[in-house]
Amino acid sequence: MRPKAFVSAEMDYEIAKQLEDVLDITYDWGNAVLSVEQMKHACADKDIIITSYDPVTKDVIDAAPNCGLIVCTRATPVNVDTAYAREKGIKVSYAVERNSDTTAEYTLGLMLAVTRGIGFAYRDLCEGKFAADDIGSHGSESAKRDVTWSTGETSPYTYYKGYQLKGHSVGILGCGSIGMRVAKLCDAFGMKVYGCSRSLTKENAPAYMEVCESLMDMAPKVDILTVHLKDTPQTENIVNADVFRAMKKTAYLINDSRGSVVDEDALIEALRNGEIAGAAIDVFREEPIPRSHPYFEMRDRVLVTPHIGGATWDAISNHTREFVTDVMHYINGEELEYEYRK
Repeated sequence: MRPKAFVSAEMDYEIAKQLEDVLDITYDWGNAVLSVEQMKHACADKDIIITSYDPVTKDVIDAAPNCGLIVCTRATPVNVDTAYAREKGIKVSYAVERNSDTTAEYTLGLMLAVTRGIGFAYRDLCEGKFAADDIGSHGSESAKRDVTWSTGETSPYTYYKGYQLKGHSVGILGCGSIGMRVAKLCDAFGMKVYGCSRSLTKENAPAYMEVCESLMDMAPKVDILTVHLKDTPQTENIVNADVFRAMKKTAYLINDSRGSVVDEDALIEALRNGEIAGAAIDVFREEPIPRSHPYFEMRDRVLVTPHIGGATWDAISNHTREFVTDVMHYINGEELEYEYRK
């Protein structure tokens, strides 16, 4: 008999369908995260569980006595009780590289959007600011086709003036899979790159990166501070009021890692007090972000997006290839390539 699998993960079906040749698969591709009770029922007779966000708790694991492999298609399997799975002899596979490039590219997008006012300018044009009712009534024919603005204080050319990335400095807090990709992209833009991470040393850092011993050492040096940390007790509120006071008043904060790593109250105060120039934030302490959040009061200084840094079809294809690889390894009695060992 073929092993039985329960699959509720997002997937690229064209890649994953090969598993139907070796597994008896039950799919649940609903849009809502399943409850513990639903997972207990769905996984009761399954040998393999493949999920993205559904809870695989102690109760779910106990309800699935045949289970030998749990796959979580996330970069950190936070919805899986990995310690209990290990205790029960169940292997856990995860998708460590699924969205590293996706998120790194998004980070650069946030940098460009906030330092050049791209999102703000688009918003304002949609609301009618700097838009003409009748373009035919403004200026000469050549002006309509080319330079349509003066350079005075009321001109968008002045209003949205930012700075280029080339020649400026960036600090990477957290130099793991995503952080190092961000560093490489920033170097390609011609930026001075600083790095700060527990595992980073002068010996293992790339030649273009200057290693800082601490965040407080790095904060005053950079024009942009971008955060790429996991949610742990050690990283909670690591970017705090002391950090903001140490940063340049012209500096920007970028965070598309985890909301918990930035002290939101301290960031709001820093922005209100002009301690930093602005921020681009994709993750929040409370999600979805409340409509009443103070970030929305600072519309020309704070760019916010709804936790979409890892949201690409490519990320789904990436994690599908990874879990197909490990499922085949498991069926063949081989070592997993993406086993979670922490």
